[in-house]
Amino acid sequence: MVRNINKIILLVGLMGSGKTSVGKRLAKKLNLPFVDGDQEIEKAAGLSLIDVLKCFGQEEYRAGEARVMKRLLQGSPCVLASGGGSFVAEQTRRLAKDFAITIWLKADVDVLYSRTAGRKHRPFLEGNDAHLKSKLEEYISEEYPYYSEADIVVETKEEAVDNTVNRVIDAINNYIK
Repeated sequence: MVRNINKIILLVGLMGSGKTSVGKRLAKKLNLPFVDGDQEIEKAAGLSLIDVLKCFGQEEYRAGEARVMKRLLQGSPCVLASGGGSFVAEQTRRLAKDFAITIWLKADVDVLYSRTAGRKHRPFLEGNDAHLKSKLEEYISEEYPYYSEADIVVETKEEAVDNTVNRVIDAINNYIK
């Protein structure tokens, strides 16, 4: 079991890395609320993520995401699943250093592909699955250097979510010793 945590647990990683599924179960085990960054963006905008992107473009989407993350990171302790690209923003990484324990759920391209293929609700992966793997590889090369700044790295793989959650808890315990 994890000691009393008085910080936000921020889960970062690409779409399909397990931030939401791991986050929900982790929050339950830590007796903390779970907050989904993507849902908070949708609430703030009053639109789906796909509609925010279509209506306002990527630059304004990212600016709104940064505003939402700033508010969330200055809030009460919780398990926070960030939007896939939110940790790329320097302001978000700085705030996370001050207010959170950051955990990168790192997955290889094959795991990401198996978890995202055929899903239509991911605004940055629109299009057919034929180009999905190359798009994911592009995101890996662009965003993994930012994710590497996280406090903790946990490899996610094709395993039961509870196994990943237990490995995250072990990593947190080792980090806060």
